[in-house]
Amino acid sequence: MFESLNEKLEKSFKILKGQGKITEINIAETLKEVRRSLLDADVNFKIAKDFTNRVKEKALGQEVLTAVKPGQLMVKIVHDELAQLMGGEAENINLQGEPAIILMAGLQGSGKTTFSGKLANRLKQKEKKNPLLVACDIYRPAAIDQLKVVGEQINVPVYAEPENKNAVKIAEAAIKHAKANGHDVVIVDTAGRLAIDQDMMDEIAAVKKAINPSEILFVVDSMTGQDAVNTAKAFNDLLNFDGVILTKLDGDTRGGAALSIREVVQKPIKFVGTGEKMEALDVFHPSRMADRILGMGDIVSLVEKAQEQFDEEEAKRLQKKLAKDQFSFNDFLKQIQQIKKMGNIKDLASMIPGVGKALKDVDIDDDAFKGIEAIIYSMTPAEREDPTLLSGSRRRRIADGSGTSIQEVNRLIKQFGETRKMMKMISGGGNMRGMMGKMKGMKRR
Repeated sequence: MFESLNEKLEKSFKILKGQGKITEINIAETLKEVRRSLLDADVNFKIAKDFTNRVKEKALGQEVLTAVKPGQLMVKIVHDELAQLMGGEAENINLQGEPAIILMAGLQGSGKTTFSGKLANRLKQKEKKNPLLVACDIYRPAAIDQLKVVGEQINVPVYAEPENKNAVKIAEAAIKHAKANGHDVVIVDTAGRLAIDQDMMDEIAAVKKAINPSEILFVVDSMTGQDAVNTAKAFNDLLNFDGVILTKLDGDTRGGAALSIREVVQKPIKFVGTGEKMEALDVFHPSRMADRILGMGDIVSLVEKAQEQFDEEEAKRLQKKLAKDQFSFNDFLKQIQQIKKMGNIKDLASMIPGVGKALKDVDIDDDAFKGIEAIIYSMTPAEREDPTLLSGSRRRRIADGSGTSIQEVNRLIKQFGETRKMMKMISGGGNMRGMMGKMKGMKRR
């Protein structure tokens, strides 16, 4: 996401390179390019024009310090304005009420059902809530089954009445069920259509009136670009929703929806979906998104993702094993599982400043660890715990069992051995000179 916009904005900032100060003349071309970049990203014309006017006003009012070049100052101003355009501060959902009721709205195919599951999973894992999913899509074939599958994935119950064709009655009965069974959050997944129609709008308005939700979230597919903004406006006029959810931000999207939607409906973007996994849901931070648009990475979000998967007891156990040189392939597998839970590998790498650009044309498959896992799973329990058992005949058996070559198996075992040595040195606080020497030795091999 935003790769094209990032490249074009960088190009526009280069126009100021070598300039001694910011003037109305030398920023005119830069702002023209910035506006063109935004329009290419499918940002509404009026929003793009107002944005560049605000940037111009701020830039001309700034004194350029000797330590700061005009191009750098312009990047800072554009960054701050982008963050402001997208809402300024992150906002969470309202969970007041007994139970708290969250009503989902959006067109068919926007990702409402998947997001409902992701939100239930997040509330269960992080907020220690006891959510209930409610199937109020009574029109789409297999909609109820889809929500049940999602519920099973995250071990959250789903309330459904397959024979009932009255969404209002289903929602009301679900609230009673939630109160009787100790559910403190109810997430109501409603019907969508391929386009806005009066029947759908009347039905969701009736559901809203009947259950009086504490939070109404509008789910929109970010890949639909400017159409997403128009749809959001229509829903907001009817429902006066509380926040926007952008799905499919991991896809080939130009980013116009993320940049325009807040300005048009004056409602915050609260969450973004970045993949199919139930964990692939992030709080929307405007400032961090501005960092990523301008190629600055997003280290804070990367650290937060790592902390979410960090298990202190597991870390202590691993520290002891490393000190005794007992780090095994089973431990290695656990580390891989933790990395995979953090999300899409390429998306994670793009959060590191400068790395996203380097990986622009590199295809990193989400199954990047598949071959490694296949090799390890083809080992016996004893071999995983004690790699010294891996003789030539055993390695051939592992290669056959994992569908890989003997060379790949040998390479993994060698890399694992070198990793284990390195981790032991780090955990044992070995002296830096000795460590560097061994690293050079490993490189020569």
